[in-house]
Amino acid sequence: MSDPVTRQRDAERTKAELLDVATEVFADAGYSGARVDEIADRTRTTKRMIYYYFGGKEQLYLAVLEKAYRGIRDAERTLEVGDLAPVEAVRRLAELTYDHHVRHSEFIRLVAIENVHRGEFIRRIESIRELSRPAVDILDDILERGRADGSFRTAVDAFDVHLLISSYCVFQVANQHTFGYLFDRDLHEPALAGHLRTMIGDVVVGWLTSPAR
Repeated sequence: MSDPVTRQRDAERTKAELLDVATEVFADAGYSGARVDEIADRTRTTKRMIYYYFGGKEQLYLAVLEKAYRGIRDAERTLEVGDLAPVEAVRRLAELTYDHHVRHSEFIRLVAIENVHRGEFIRRIESIRELSRPAVDILDDILERGRADGSFRTAVDAFDVHLLISSYCVFQVANQHTFGYLFDRDLHEPALAGHLRTMIGDVVVGWLTSPAR
């Protein structure tokens, strides 16, 4: 018989695997189309076990959403820009956001699905707004330093910059198939992806350093 520590580790591994597979299933099929039976089959567990760990399909979906948002926030927390000049710091943040969105397309698909539901489920996650604080705090610090040394315009706040970066980066994933077909481009082809990655940095820096009108 396994000891309590081993059982705890096994439970944590099982829950992590369930969340990973559930993320793929919900991102592919949406909330309505996702089937708990499929998640159970793909994780070689049981529907009953999923209900034991998460309580039901809705609770599992909420856990998937929270994990997805936590992923980008955790990535932002790894960004060490305190010693960088404000211009380089905001460029680094824009590029990190681009990289994360492109590498985690399931996050963007989940966000799109949640918007189809008009944010119905995300409103039930009490911690979700607090998860967004690091992004705003990092930008607040960068912008404050940029305004102080005269490199950034004054009439821009962290929300504005976050909105601009997020909009651009989400587009690279959410619209890659339609936009790519219309203009016969593969947005994730390495050369073009590198250009697009540089471009969001250029856009944000250019806007922040341009004279206010």
